[in-house]
Amino acid sequence: MSSTMKLIFFSFFTFLSFQTVFSVTPLIVQHPLDPLTEQEITLVQTIVLRKYPTSRNRLTFHYVGLDDPDKAAILKWQQSSKLVEINRKSFVIVIINSQIHEILIDLKAKLIVSDNIYKGNGFPTLSVEEQGQAIELPLKYGPFIASVNKRGLNLSEVVCSSFSIGWYGEAKSKRSVRVECFMKEDTANIYVRPINGITIQVDLDKMKIFEYHDTEIEPVPTANNTEYRASRQRPPFGPKQHSLTSHQPQGPGFQINGHSVSWANWKFHIGFDVRAGVIISLASIYDIEKHKSRRVLYRGYISELFVPYQDPSEDWYYKTFFDAGEFGFGQSMVPLVPNLDCPPNAQFLDAHFSQADGTPTTLNNAFCVFEQYGNIMWRHTETGIPNENIVETRTEVNLIVRSIVTVGNYDNILDWEFKASGSIKLGIALSGMLEIKAVEIKHKSEIKKEQHGTLVSANSIGVYHDHFYIYHLDLDIDGEYNSFEKTNLKTVKVTDGSSKRKSYWTIETETAKTESDGKIKIGTNPTELAVVNPNKQTSIGNDVGYRLIPGPAVHPLLTEDDYPQIRGAFTNNNVWVTPYNRTEKWAGGLYVDQSHGEDTLAVWTKRNRDIKNKDIVLWHVVGVHHVPTQEDFPIMPLLSTGFELRPTNFFERNPVLKTLSPKDVQWPGCPK
Repeated sequence: MSSTMKLIFFSFFTFLSFQTVFSVTPLIVQHPLDPLTEQEITLVQTIVLRKYPTSRNRLTFHYVGLDDPDKAAILKWQQSSKLVEINRKSFVIVIINSQIHEILIDLKAKLIVSDNIYKGNGFPTLSVEEQGQAIELPLKYGPFIASVNKRGLNLSEVVCSSFSIGWYGEAKSKRSVRVECFMKEDTANIYVRPINGITIQVDLDKMKIFEYHDTEIEPVPTANNTEYRASRQRPPFGPKQHSLTSHQPQGPGFQINGHSVSWANWKFHIGFDVRAGVIISLASIYDIEKHKSRRVLYRGYISELFVPYQDPSEDWYYKTFFDAGEFGFGQSMVPLVPNLDCPPNAQFLDAHFSQADGTPTTLNNAFCVFEQYGNIMWRHTETGIPNENIVETRTEVNLIVRSIVTVGNYDNILDWEFKASGSIKLGIALSGMLEIKAVEIKHKSEIKKEQHGTLVSANSIGVYHDHFYIYHLDLDIDGEYNSFEKTNLKTVKVTDGSSKRKSYWTIETETAKTESDGKIKIGTNPTELAVVNPNKQTSIGNDVGYRLIPGPAVHPLLTEDDYPQIRGAFTNNNVWVTPYNRTEKWAGGLYVDQSHGEDTLAVWTKRNRDIKNKDIVLWHVVGVHHVPTQEDFPIMPLLSTGFELRPTNFFERNPVLKTLSPKDVQWPGCPK
């Protein structure tokens, strides 16, 4: 879901800590995958407005991003010591006089390469500005003002938010949003104080309310115990937490050059897209035994987030949000708070994206990069050797790239964690507020019919819902040509009397030949899943590879013919594998708002293309079925999930066998 209202918190500077703010506004682009600069966005605006001047046209920019360079060209550029020039282009989606234009711009030549009008179903990502205009309309709309007065509420304490409406079988749709309103009186926690029973729908092209209903009056939940701002809270406070200072006497263990990061044995590139948010590209790891860097990941990012709520009533059925495609993960990122969102040793990078009029805007502290200490890398205590006591343990230091995406009531904390052992862990943590349905009920004993949620406070139902994230992972394990392997674990019974055991388990490995073979519902059978390079083997003959270690398996519970599930059919499997195609980026389609599900990952894979020993992309769905509890109210502690990409016969042996723990630092005045 979405809102243009974002609260930004600022932090004190911690004693004896430090932080470096790293701004990404280079005058000269150093890397072909760098996100668009302010100057390039301004150039895009100038070129489009030159052809379509505002004096004669109504236009709004809905997507301005780097057009993906040809993969072969990028790899050639990388292998040629970066001497090959890559011509940068920008892909732009603009609505001009109610028509959707797809414009490709050559940034070097400063000209339009192509300009096509899209006439299919669905609409582009909503702009922040039009949502801001839409939520102001009810406050000046007579019927709504009458509804507020009828409820005995103070109009000056009302704020509103915009919500995408989905698609439910209609042949043609107008570009519109629903608007819901809340009370900010006595609390900043507006989402737990909804004004229910009112339907407001806004035509975005005409920017006017075209549908309004006031069906019933439900009590607005009280503001008691809902305030989350530290400045407004009063004792007694929660468990006391002791302070900690951190210091790196040798400085950070990583280097950032533009958007390229070097750390330990890893090198990779951090990109940004207004729809995807953070993009990690060209990740390679140095193999100390082979004396060379080896490719692991060409490109990875969150392609879509599907959040369907589970209340089919008139006020709720439409709440089936696609947060990346409808609202833009990139434009929904928020500035990170030094020392709170990220530790004192973090470095920060900025991001730039286009506003609705094409003007660039800067998001300061969009991502942070930091080293995390304190875990164990490996260890062993040996007591089996007489007269010897051997204890060997190694401290783990990991590198984390973090961003936070706030779409309305939910904050998504997104981590890419790189380990010296070769693993990449992808973490998702949810915080923020529940979507609350206002009811007359004050105690669970009063519930007489299905409420589609949990009573989390008096008059407050936290509605059941899902969070499905799908990652686009273009793995290039030691090269582009890879295969997808399924290793099934199966039970074997001992029936010939050869052992005192009656059973054991073993494995059967099969290589997926087509896209149908690559569709996996995790959890139905014990299976190991890996992307391998059948053209590269270890010294003892195993195909080098990387394994997918999933988190808890989450499957959709909607029927496949339900309209939201048709649009979100990419969640029907936890794993998909496709041949690389630069146009297949968005699992929910290029135009997700009110889409008909005609351009999704589930549709692309019906071609059943060959994926054996090809340049392939792994798509992984990870998520949460969220049954709210009282502890989630009024603001929820982090709810986490994620997965890992782990080397599997990639190295000859443990790659961190000879990695030493960081030396201890003695601080003045501290006991030894």
